[in-house]
Amino acid sequence: MSEVRDKASKAKAVVTQLNRLSTEQKNAALRTMADALIASADAIITANVEDLDRGREQGTPESMLDRLALNKERITGIAEGLRQIAELPDPVGEVLETFTRPNGLHIEKSRVPIGLIGIIYEARPNVTVDAAGLCLKTGNAVLLRGGSSALSSNRKIVEVLHQALATTAMPADALQLVEDADRASVDEMLKLNGLVDVIIPRGGASLIRTVVANATVPVIETGAGICHTYVDESADESMATDIAINAKAQRPSVCNSMETLLLHANYAEKHLPTLAERFREASVVLKGCETVRRLVPTAAHATEEDYATEYNDYILNIRVVENLDEALQHIAHYGTKHSECIVTRDAAHAERFMQEVDAAAVYHNASTRFTDGFEFGYGAEIGISTQKLHARGPMGLPALTSSKYRITGNGQIRQ
Repeated sequence: MSEVRDKASKAKAVVTQLNRLSTEQKNAALRTMADALIASADAIITANVEDLDRGREQGTPESMLDRLALNKERITGIAEGLRQIAELPDPVGEVLETFTRPNGLHIEKSRVPIGLIGIIYEARPNVTVDAAGLCLKTGNAVLLRGGSSALSSNRKIVEVLHQALATTAMPADALQLVEDADRASVDEMLKLNGLVDVIIPRGGASLIRTVVANATVPVIETGAGICHTYVDESADESMATDIAINAKAQRPSVCNSMETLLLHANYAEKHLPTLAERFREASVVLKGCETVRRLVPTAAHATEEDYATEYNDYILNIRVVENLDEALQHIAHYGTKHSECIVTRDAAHAERFMQEVDAAAVYHNASTRFTDGFEFGYGAEIGISTQKLHARGPMGLPALTSSKYRITGNGQIRQ
């Protein structure tokens, strides 16, 4: 039996046991896991250094190494994420609706775990812990397959979490990590119908396309983040500058960072040179249309390919548009339905933008960097869903549940 099928089988075998756990037992397990991460921080960092050294040898960009890197502060933050999940309401068992039919049947719809959730992700080892915490809190077993670039980190983290779970009511087999770095392990995981109930990919556009195109197991698509900020003619300059700098430079390696800034032509003529200097101070390399290059001669030419690229780096496209219509057209063409923002004092323009833009999160006068489970109050998230079925936007605990109808009768038969 392959490693993938063996570990999926072990996880599936304890799903019923997971369903019997109380909220208190699940929360206690999460807190024990958090304590274990803190206690084992040095060992996790040592393993992480192996990944970082290997990444540098392979020429991995610094922005990606930043996503991979762990230190005591980040591990503390990851552990705190588990504690926050423990504090959140448990959605399992929540009654969504209840009613009685004219024939006397009493029907109750409630939330239940999905079963075994497969997570395929890339270079961020914090996802290992976030995914485990969210799945286990909702009574789901989880089969993780991280990227090879974080294999040493993920292996050590799961080892620590298994040791912690062994001291709790939570079965350790509910958490499994596929260590086989061969691409074939992903292909096999995508076709484990009957074992894996749903696959959730987290990563770049290429990974997500591969999963969606090849999976026979149901997929919840978490999309790439080509996010835009449109600064309207009436925008407050100070606010627009703060939002734009934050959206691009606060942490460019994440999916909710801005990749293209759209500026109303009149606003650009007045304010773009000053704004470009602020970006230069933040080490952001600018690419732009011809108008941008006239106003900012140091900007490189932005191509069609650039507008369709998720950089995850200190690179930004800027395009000058004539009006809101042109901004909406650009977003509709290049956006990935993740997060989009308008900065304006025109209430009608804001309402139209919020209504017409097709994205999981649409902002008025706030940075796209807020599209995040913690910022929305969900605790750690499993990903940002850009599809429209089952879940959309930051996927917290409720998104990891399905529903069940419980029907109680007193002998009714259908005529």
